[in-house]
Amino acid sequence: MQSQDVAPRPAPASGSASDPVVDVEQAEAALVEHYPRLVRLAYLVLPPGLGRNRRVLTAHALTQRALPRGRTATPVIPAQSDGREGDPGYAFVRLQVVRTALEAGLPLRRKAWPKRSQLPPLLPQVWGLRLFPRSGGADELALDQRLSALTGPARAAYVLRGLEKLPDSDVRGLLTAAGVADADAALEEADSAQAEYALLDSPEFDPCSLQARPTDLMRRRQHMKAALAAAAAVAVCGALLGMPGDGWGPDGAAAPSYAQNPSARAALDPALLLKVPAAAWESSARTDFSVWPARGDLTGDSALLRRALAVWARPGETVQVSATPGTPSGGPSGPPQLLYAGTVDNARVVILYDGLRIVRYAEPRDSTKGAALDFARVDGADRADADAVVLGRADGNVRYLTAPWVTKAADRDLLKPGSAATDLALTEGTTAPMAGPAQSGPCTSWNALQLTDASGTRLLTDLGELVPARLTTGRPGSVKDASGVGALRAWAPYACSLGAMRSAGVRSVNAWAYATQPLPDASGTADWVCTRAETWQGGGERVLAQFHTPGGSYGAVAAKAENVPACGAKDPQVLAGVLWKSGAGTWYLLAAGSRGTSSINASGGVRATADGHLLAAKAKQGVQAELKGTLEDGRAVSGLR
Repeated sequence: MQSQDVAPRPAPASGSASDPVVDVEQAEAALVEHYPRLVRLAYLVLPPGLGRNRRVLTAHALTQRALPRGRTATPVIPAQSDGREGDPGYAFVRLQVVRTALEAGLPLRRKAWPKRSQLPPLLPQVWGLRLFPRSGGADELALDQRLSALTGPARAAYVLRGLEKLPDSDVRGLLTAAGVADADAALEEADSAQAEYALLDSPEFDPCSLQARPTDLMRRRQHMKAALAAAAAVAVCGALLGMPGDGWGPDGAAAPSYAQNPSARAALDPALLLKVPAAAWESSARTDFSVWPARGDLTGDSALLRRALAVWARPGETVQVSATPGTPSGGPSGPPQLLYAGTVDNARVVILYDGLRIVRYAEPRDSTKGAALDFARVDGADRADADAVVLGRADGNVRYLTAPWVTKAADRDLLKPGSAATDLALTEGTTAPMAGPAQSGPCTSWNALQLTDASGTRLLTDLGELVPARLTTGRPGSVKDASGVGALRAWAPYACSLGAMRSAGVRSVNAWAYATQPLPDASGTADWVCTRAETWQGGGERVLAQFHTPGGSYGAVAAKAENVPACGAKDPQVLAGVLWKSGAGTWYLLAAGSRGTSSINASGGVRATADGHLLAAKAKQGVQAELKGTLEDGRAVSGLR
């Protein structure tokens, strides 16, 4: 049962004569312009107990019903984002969204008619699909759990602070206008949740960017044919449930299904799973996941494989589903390839491959409840990309399944390039558990997986996804694996910055030392390094320009960007700057461009120009400057910010 989130709402006070008057056209303009933000606001305030599909549809319904019926006066609670300050239309619509979202969390009463917002929305409706936002990372999941523990008013206060950037006085006024009896108590309760407001902009909480899962299409037809079709459905279900062994009734954590065409049945039949012979990779022209043999102690467990396939095709409401960005999460189009089925620590794990995706199904060792389904896009993988897959994580440790061509595995701390790697036992391609990179707290180590085969040695790092990311060094277009002594030393100061690239569908990360710069006041020489994460989807690349002074343990992030060609094979040029304080106490603006930069110009808080690819100019603490560079071929390049 849901707890009561909001005290009974008093009748809203009518606007005063001095309040701005809002008409339908003005409110509609604000709603259309800021619709994604308003829907996100409603989604976050709604009680998580509704379930993600109903929560999405309810958020859209409440937002679309927020228009006034005519002209109305409303107190303006200003927004803090560009384009919305003092807009009474936006203020009115936002107030309506918050009010109805809070009402939706009220329990139904026996002696009172339910409010419209407490009932499932009539519109919008999506027939034949379940919709929910894209899955985020561990941080988003933890925040969602903390928000679910708050009452509705406290959840609204947290979201208005973080998403709308409203001061507490305005939050208090808005909650009071929305019918909250004790706004001060709501603000105090919101203080108990960690203020990770940046996560509210995550795709995890975006009900306008959705994933879709099929519902039962046959059931929709049955509703149109009334009793006759219902009787047929009962007969069909009874026959299917009565089939021995390979019947197509509900499977563990899978949602029920009644529609089974021949191709769907073939894709979900464990007997048709593709199992590659153990030595196939040795003679194959391809060296990727398609030549991995089936391994594990449960490859013959038809019941487990059948459950894994059924959950993949139609995950139930209790299944935890995650997918890397850009990865479709629908069912298989045909019989997939089995890579692994076995016991990993306290779970039964099945790993499948369909040519586009790696899919991992995991369930507790002694139950089918609490199942998890993870997707990772791996199309276009080559030998270096198909070296390993994460089997499982437990107690801060990671266990991998390695490619059949891997002959040796080891654990290496990137922060200690001079230390030897620690060998990991390999049992039928499965590694012994190794410590994963730290998820929180100070970065005192960064453990990477070192794999060796006949072609050489490679380093891979766990970034919270199914497929670890490959680490490389060198100028874009001519990178090499980070395995030699020089490459390990090059990565050591920047390993901790890999934490900023978690859960982004990263395929590889390259570290390129693009410049060295003599420091003013005889302070030695600093290194400029660009780290670029390439993704499996071919978009969403993350670029960090980092600055490392002599004697420093870590590089400092000077600038970062996403979805830019800088520091990549298509455009290896990069320019970045940083404010730096010398040992003599003088502040400087330092900037460096990559090879081929003929001049750098700084404007804004610092005005300076330098020929060549390096700039050093005296500055004041806290100033901001804009960098522009000119390349030797005359092209302009902007500084990363």
